[in-house]
Amino acid sequence: MFDKVLIANRGEIALRIQRACKELGIATVAVHSTADADAMHVRLADESVCIGSPPASDSYLNIPRLLAACEITGADAVHPGYGFLSENARFAEILEEHSITFIGPTSEHIRIMGDKITAKETAKKLGIPVVPGSDGEVTSEAQALKIAKEMGFPVLIKATAGGGGRGMKVAHTAADLGLALSTARSEAKAAFGNDSVYVEKYLQKPRHIEIQVFGDGKGNAVHLGERDCSLQRRHQKILEESPSPALNAASRQKIGEVVANAMRKIKYRGAGTVEFLFEDGEFYFIEMNTRLQVEHPVTEAVTGIDLVLEQIRVASGGNLAFKQEDITFSGHAIECRINAENPRTFRPSPGQITYWHPPGGLGVRVDSGVYQGYRIPPFYDSLIGKLIVHGKNRNECLMRLRRALSEFVIDGIETTIPLFNELIRQPDIANGLYDIHWLEKYLGKQP
Repeated sequence: MFDKVLIANRGEIALRIQRACKELGIATVAVHSTADADAMHVRLADESVCIGSPPASDSYLNIPRLLAACEITGADAVHPGYGFLSENARFAEILEEHSITFIGPTSEHIRIMGDKITAKETAKKLGIPVVPGSDGEVTSEAQALKIAKEMGFPVLIKATAGGGGRGMKVAHTAADLGLALSTARSEAKAAFGNDSVYVEKYLQKPRHIEIQVFGDGKGNAVHLGERDCSLQRRHQKILEESPSPALNAASRQKIGEVVANAMRKIKYRGAGTVEFLFEDGEFYFIEMNTRLQVEHPVTEAVTGIDLVLEQIRVASGGNLAFKQEDITFSGHAIECRINAENPRTFRPSPGQITYWHPPGGLGVRVDSGVYQGYRIPPFYDSLIGKLIVHGKNRNECLMRLRRALSEFVIDGIETTIPLFNELIRQPDIANGLYDIHWLEKYLGKQP
């Protein structure tokens, strides 16, 4: 087991990783920018190192400074959390070159799954169903048009190195294709430094279903069920639940075993998520995230498995602690992402929290790195907390979520809590009848 883990992240996920380390008796090192000097994860760590000024490029994305922090503190492992450098294959390689363990997959798997074209080709070879589309990068409008006509419109133009909805444009007709192609390329170049794109079939009313997988890098791998992440705005998830209201036990078991088998074949190590669009009973692979997900607590709630603790165990050389038949699913869980944003316009709302009262009670969990008096900096993601509720069934879970949201008080800034209070009272949400376009249509109808 490791002696000391450096956590290359901030906010609630840094605090989440700290807790797992402490339960394993591992010392922790927090890194922070000057903007995060008073952050909770810095206060609670065994050691802390300031690695730069507020811009992420000068701190949380600065590999030489993170490496220096490891050397200064004697950390023998790094947990990247999510975002920032969590899916940076070169970062994982550099750590290994310096005899520091990267708590995550191998750099090879990060690299394969980080490029959407390569990931799709790999998924096909592993027997995972994929969305119909181009075989690799599309380099001209004429090529894109030929592929689109063969599949039929509408089609989706996607950045090969994309994520978070950037570099994605829909072309409903041939007349839309040229603009969609150029816009997707421009966005991809600006966001990822790579303007290559590909084309795939645009599904009309799909759900976003993701399968949590876990492997030990030795050929043992399992799935831990699915999460339904269909409630989205601009391809950004805002609410996740497990199990999905759209799946039955047979479809859940079938797709779960498909992805678990794929992970066994490639000897995948650690936590990963295989993401699908689901429509008319069919699954279509879209990407794999080779890291811990924001919404991992949903899976923890229904399985009782601490995913972060298992990440650390496996990275230190341990075998998978459970077999597929050992995993049981209990009840229903929902997570709401609480953002420091205007609940209607989604404009960021940094500032000082003047009052903070999180909910409690049976089946209620709040993952957050903020506290009363904390000043939310304007430099990073607006996620300030996650409310996770668990119940015996979906109805109990929804009622518990209503109660928990009514108790959650955050003053001094705007948050998305009012939006969730509104959404969980909508019949479509209550009945589980929503797809990835539902939220944007709903918001478009509101005054």
